[in-house]
Amino acid sequence: MTDLSANLVQQKSHLREKLRFRRRHFTANLDGMARLAAFRALPAPLSELLHDQMIVGAYAAWGDEPAIMPMLACFAEAGRLALPHHAGRIDVMTFCGWRPGDSLIKGPWGTRQPTDDAPMATPDVLFCPLLGFDRHGGRLGQGGGHYDRYFAAHPGALRIGVGWSVQEIDATPREWNDVPLDAILTEQEYILCGDRL
Repeated sequence: MTDLSANLVQQKSHLREKLRFRRRHFTANLDGMARLAAFRALPAPLSELLHDQMIVGAYAAWGDEPAIMPMLACFAEAGRLALPHHAGRIDVMTFCGWRPGDSLIKGPWGTRQPTDDAPMATPDVLFCPLLGFDRHGGRLGQGGGHYDRYFAAHPGALRIGVGWSVQEIDATPREWNDVPLDAILTEQEYILCGDRL
Protein backbone atom coordinates (compact mmCIF):
# COMPACT_ATOMS: atom_id res chain seq x y z
CA MET A 1 0.00 0.00 0.00
CA THR A 2 1.42 3.38 -0.99
CA ASP A 3 1.63 6.31 1.43
CA LEU A 4 -1.12 8.07 -0.55
CA SER A 5 -3.57 5.15 -0.36
CA ALA A 6 -2.73 4.53 3.33
CA ASN A 7 -3.47 8.20 4.02
CA LEU A 8 -6.79 7.95 2.16
CA VAL A 9 -7.78 4.84 4.15
CA GLN A 10 -6.96 6.68 7.39
CA GLN A 11 -8.86 9.77 6.24
CA LYS A 12 -11.96 7.66 5.44
CA SER A 13 -11.76 5.87 8.79
CA HIS A 14 -11.65 9.18 10.69
CA LEU A 15 -14.54 10.54 8.62
CA ARG A 16 -16.63 7.40 9.25
CA GLU A 17 -16.20 7.82 12.99
CA LYS A 18 -17.26 11.47 12.80
CA LEU A 19 -20.27 10.71 10.59
CA ARG A 20 -21.46 7.82 12.76
CA PHE A 21 -21.47 10.20 15.73
CA ARG A 22 -23.29 12.89 13.73
CA ARG A 23 -25.95 10.45 12.50
CA ARG A 24 -26.45 8.92 15.96
CA HIS A 25 -26.83 12.37 17.57
CA PHE A 26 -29.24 13.54 14.85
CA THR A 27 -31.54 10.50 15.05
CA ALA A 28 -31.49 10.50 18.87
CA ASN A 29 -32.82 14.06 18.82
CA LEU A 30 -35.24 13.68 15.93
CA ASP A 31 -38.80 14.68 16.73
CA GLY A 32 -41.21 11.72 16.81
CA MET A 33 -43.45 13.14 14.08
CA ALA A 34 -40.45 13.95 11.88
CA ARG A 35 -39.16 10.40 12.29
CA LEU A 36 -42.60 9.02 11.43
CA ALA A 37 -42.85 11.13 8.27
CA ALA A 38 -39.30 10.57 7.01
CA PHE A 39 -38.84 8.23 4.03
CA ARG A 40 -42.53 7.25 3.86
CA ALA A 41 -43.22 8.32 0.26
CA LEU A 42 -41.16 8.23 -2.91
CA PRO A 43 -40.45 11.63 -4.46
CA ALA A 44 -42.46 12.14 -7.68
CA PRO A 45 -39.42 11.77 -10.01
CA LEU A 46 -38.62 8.40 -8.43
CA SER A 47 -42.23 7.22 -8.56
CA GLU A 48 -42.25 7.96 -12.28
CA LEU A 49 -38.91 6.21 -12.80
CA LEU A 50 -39.76 2.98 -11.00
CA HIS A 51 -42.10 1.29 -13.45
CA ASP A 52 -43.96 -1.88 -12.64
CA GLN A 53 -41.47 -4.33 -14.15
CA MET A 54 -38.42 -3.19 -12.18
CA ILE A 55 -36.81 -5.15 -9.37
CA VAL A 56 -35.98 -2.72 -6.57
CA GLY A 57 -33.02 -3.39 -4.29
CA ALA A 58 -33.30 -2.01 -0.76
CA TYR A 59 -31.96 -2.80 2.70
CA ALA A 60 -33.32 -3.63 6.15
CA ALA A 61 -32.35 -0.62 8.26
CA TRP A 62 -29.82 -1.28 10.98
CA GLY A 63 -29.27 1.01 13.97
CA ASP A 64 -29.88 4.63 13.01
CA GLU A 65 -30.02 4.08 9.24
CA PRO A 66 -33.15 5.49 7.57
CA ALA A 67 -35.94 2.90 7.47
CA ILE A 68 -37.08 2.81 3.83
CA MET A 69 -39.20 -0.35 3.74
CA PRO A 70 -42.52 1.54 4.25
CA MET A 71 -41.66 3.73 1.25
CA LEU A 72 -41.15 0.63 -0.90
CA ALA A 73 -44.04 -1.46 0.47
CA CYS A 74 -45.84 -1.64 -2.90
CA PHE A 75 -42.77 -3.24 -4.52
CA ALA A 76 -42.43 -5.74 -1.66
CA GLU A 77 -46.10 -6.71 -1.88
CA ALA A 78 -45.77 -7.18 -5.66
CA GLY A 79 -42.75 -9.48 -5.20
CA ARG A 80 -40.36 -6.97 -6.77
CA LEU A 81 -38.22 -6.07 -3.75
CA ALA A 82 -34.79 -7.58 -3.11
CA LEU A 83 -32.51 -7.25 -0.08
CA PRO A 84 -28.75 -7.81 0.30
CA HIS A 85 -27.64 -11.32 1.20
CA HIS A 86 -24.24 -12.52 2.40
CA ALA A 87 -23.50 -16.25 2.29
CA GLY A 88 -20.68 -15.77 4.82
CA ARG A 89 -18.07 -13.25 5.90
CA ILE A 90 -16.87 -12.93 2.33
CA ASP A 91 -16.48 -10.10 -0.18
CA VAL A 92 -19.43 -11.14 -2.35
CA MET A 93 -22.87 -9.65 -1.76
CA THR A 94 -25.92 -10.84 -3.67
CA PHE A 95 -29.59 -9.88 -3.53
CA CYS A 96 -32.56 -12.10 -2.71
CA GLY A 97 -36.26 -11.50 -3.13
CA TRP A 98 -38.26 -10.56 -0.06
CA ARG A 99 -42.00 -10.08 0.61
CA PRO A 100 -43.84 -8.93 3.74
CA GLY A 101 -44.20 -11.95 6.00
CA ASP A 102 -40.95 -13.55 4.82
CA SER A 103 -38.38 -14.10 7.54
CA LEU A 104 -35.28 -12.00 7.95
CA ILE A 105 -32.29 -13.57 9.68
CA LYS A 106 -29.13 -12.08 11.15
CA GLY A 107 -26.45 -12.16 8.49
CA PRO A 108 -22.71 -12.71 9.03
CA TRP A 109 -22.10 -8.93 9.25
CA GLY A 110 -24.89 -8.40 11.79
CA THR A 111 -27.46 -6.98 9.38
CA ARG A 112 -30.86 -8.55 8.76
CA GLN A 113 -31.15 -10.40 5.46
CA PRO A 114 -33.40 -12.90 3.66
CA THR A 115 -32.99 -16.57 4.52
CA ASP A 116 -30.48 -18.66 2.60
CA ASP A 117 -33.22 -20.35 0.56
CA ALA A 118 -34.77 -17.07 -0.66
CA PRO A 119 -34.78 -16.67 -4.46
CA MET A 120 -31.89 -14.74 -5.99
CA ALA A 121 -32.74 -11.43 -7.68
CA THR A 122 -30.92 -8.81 -9.72
CA PRO A 123 -32.17 -5.29 -8.94
CA ASP A 124 -32.64 -2.71 -11.70
CA VAL A 125 -32.35 0.08 -9.14
CA LEU A 126 -30.60 -0.01 -5.76
CA PHE A 127 -31.38 2.04 -2.67
CA CYS A 128 -28.25 1.76 -0.55
CA PRO A 129 -27.39 3.01 2.93
CA LEU A 130 -24.43 5.29 3.51
CA LEU A 131 -22.46 7.07 6.19
CA GLY A 132 -21.63 10.14 4.12
CA PHE A 133 -22.34 11.65 0.73
CA ASP A 134 -21.57 14.66 -1.41
CA ARG A 135 -23.62 16.30 -4.16
CA HIS A 136 -21.43 14.81 -6.90
CA GLY A 137 -22.44 11.22 -6.12
CA GLY A 138 -19.63 10.43 -3.72
CA ARG A 139 -20.62 7.82 -1.14
CA LEU A 140 -18.86 6.79 2.03
CA GLY A 141 -20.09 3.40 3.22
CA GLN A 142 -19.20 1.22 6.19
CA GLY A 143 -15.85 0.31 4.66
CA GLY A 144 -16.37 -3.28 3.50
CA GLY A 145 -16.71 -2.35 -0.17
CA HIS A 146 -19.67 -4.70 -0.72
CA TYR A 147 -21.83 -2.12 -2.50
CA ASP A 148 -18.97 -0.80 -4.64
CA ARG A 149 -18.15 -4.33 -5.81
CA TYR A 150 -21.83 -4.98 -6.54
CA PHE A 151 -22.13 -1.68 -8.44
CA ALA A 152 -19.04 -2.50 -10.51
CA ALA A 153 -20.40 -5.97 -11.37
CA HIS A 154 -23.85 -4.53 -12.29
CA PRO A 155 -23.11 -1.18 -13.97
CA GLY A 156 -26.58 -0.89 -15.50
CA ALA A 157 -28.35 -0.76 -12.13
CA LEU A 158 -29.30 2.72 -10.99
CA ARG A 159 -27.67 3.66 -7.67
CA ILE A 160 -29.57 5.77 -5.14
CA GLY A 161 -27.93 6.49 -1.79
CA VAL A 162 -30.14 6.98 1.25
CA GLY A 163 -29.13 8.98 4.29
CA TRP A 164 -30.06 11.71 6.69
CA SER A 165 -29.34 15.28 5.58
CA VAL A 166 -26.70 15.68 8.33
CA GLN A 167 -24.59 13.06 6.57
CA GLU A 168 -23.76 15.43 3.71
CA ILE A 169 -20.11 16.43 3.40
CA ASP A 170 -18.36 18.79 0.99
CA ALA A 171 -16.35 16.10 -0.79
CA THR A 172 -16.06 12.36 -0.28
CA PRO A 173 -12.52 10.95 -0.38
CA ARG A 174 -12.51 8.56 -3.35
CA GLU A 175 -10.38 5.60 -4.26
CA TRP A 176 -10.17 4.09 -7.75
CA ASN A 177 -12.82 1.47 -6.96
CA ASP A 178 -15.42 3.84 -5.44
CA VAL A 179 -18.46 3.88 -7.72
CA PRO A 180 -20.48 7.14 -7.76
CA LEU A 181 -24.20 7.33 -7.02
CA ASP A 182 -26.82 8.47 -9.52
CA ALA A 183 -28.91 10.18 -6.86
CA ILE A 184 -29.24 10.68 -3.12
CA LEU A 185 -32.42 10.67 -1.06
CA THR A 186 -32.58 12.34 2.35
CA GLU A 187 -35.50 13.23 4.58
CA GLN A 188 -35.35 16.73 3.07
CA GLU A 189 -34.55 16.34 -0.62
CA TYR A 190 -33.88 14.23 -3.68
CA ILE A 191 -30.49 15.10 -5.19
CA LEU A 192 -29.57 14.13 -8.75
CA CYS A 193 -25.90 13.31 -9.41
CA GLY A 194 -24.53 12.71 -12.89
CA ASP A 195 -26.69 12.28 -15.97
CA ARG A 196 -28.18 8.76 -15.80
CA LEU A 197 -31.52 9.89 -14.31
